[in-house]
Amino acid sequence: MRPEQFKAWRRSLGLKQKEAAEYLGLKKRMIQYYEKGKRDGRPVEIPKSVRLACFALKQGVADYNGERILAFEAEPTLSEKK
Repeated sequence: MRPEQFKAWRRSLGLKQKEAAEYLGLKKRMIQYYEKGKRDGRPVEIPKSVRLACFALKQGVADYNGERILAFEAEPTLSEKK
């Protein structure tokens, strides 16, 4: 997944960087690095686990607890839970 694909993925779901970070279990700064493709001037590769999580979210899967799938649309973001 290239940086521009990652950004397009996030936008296709209508997520802000902070929301994407919450769904992926990352810091907002990592989302920014992935979208730029660089961190401190060095290339940043998007890990396979993040790429797979992006695919799951695109398919409507927000989480999997080992027994059941939680739907992306039904789960509030962390900021909404507060």
